[in-house]
Amino acid sequence: MTLGLPDRAAPATPPAAPTPVGGAVSRRDRVGWELAGFGGIVRPRVVGVVLLVVALAVAGLVASVSVGEFPIPVGDVVAALTGTGGADATLIVRELRLPRALTALLVGCAFGLAGALMQAVTRNPLASPDLIGITAGASTGGVAAVLLGGVTSAGAGSYVSVPFGALLGALVAASISYGMAFRDGAITGFRFVLVGIGVQGALTALTSWLLARADIDEASRAMVWLTGSLNGRGFEHAWWSGLALLVAVPVVLALIRPYQLLQYGDDTARALGLPVDRARVVLLLASVVLAAVATAAAGPIGFVALAAPQIARRLTGTANLPLLTSGCVGAALLLLADLAARLLLAPIELPVGVVTGAVGAPYLMWLLARANRVGRAG
Repeated sequence: MTLGLPDRAAPATPPAAPTPVGGAVSRRDRVGWELAGFGGIVRPRVVGVVLLVVALAVAGLVASVSVGEFPIPVGDVVAALTGTGGADATLIVRELRLPRALTALLVGCAFGLAGALMQAVTRNPLASPDLIGITAGASTGGVAAVLLGGVTSAGAGSYVSVPFGALLGALVAASISYGMAFRDGAITGFRFVLVGIGVQGALTALTSWLLARADIDEASRAMVWLTGSLNGRGFEHAWWSGLALLVAVPVVLALIRPYQLLQYGDDTARALGLPVDRARVVLLLASVVLAAVATAAAGPIGFVALAAPQIARRLTGTANLPLLTSGCVGAALLLLADLAARLLLAPIELPVGVVTGAVGAPYLMWLLARANRVGRAG
């Protein structure tokens, strides 16, 4: 079974996207390329899909704040946010539900962007941070921070140590995967996925070893975080996720041309004057940072980074993975999954990772079956 698109199947030249070199395209096309966070030239369908997904994310945000065991009308939500509402509504909205909803929005966006970057650079739809060891590395680093720093599952105490632990673990995992997959001056998506799966297995075993040696109370706190949950999230979690997006997104948008060209293959990118290795490392680093901070904020939530870019590409109908659309889809997915986790078995709240896993596992099996049937995936 082929895990994704083989490198030799990459088209020799970009099939539809304009090539912004040599002054051969119009100013309008160049502007479209520069705004290609949507994935190529901005077309009405792409803009419509982005607006629809953003509206869905906003609706999910509003529903997440107003719906629950104690329903609050939208008007009262607005009054609570502006400081003119009742004390009970203000407490529920501003202290309990709004931080959780904002964290879901930002974490989902970060996972969607991280998945799009990883899949685009490796040209493999299975190269998701939660499948090839990046999230596992962040989990190991985060668990170490939880066990050593006295952090509770809700992030109280020394929560600031968790993002740094997760980032360090993710960087180590990415470095090992990249170093082992780099052969003969190149890296292939197929080899990167295989190496990443092995790294993930080793890091998962290391995390289990850390939990086995920990005190029972500390291990239970870490296990809640490892499940992937937005319960009890505060503004500090949203702040870290927002900071990661604020730093990484401008860097990625500045590298939108390398992001586009790398999806057509290394030979094509080099022919167009792109420093392939350097561009790949920077884009992978941005993906690792986004995935690590998102994991630190909400735990290793599975399948959002895997599914969001592929859903975005199918919705927009673009040949490439649309970057910003993937982030918007990830935000909407996680918001809706968290809302389902809260309401499906109310008053019992499921960890959001359980919902995304229940939905994402069949999607992964479908992706693998499709790859086996047609000889490629995506």
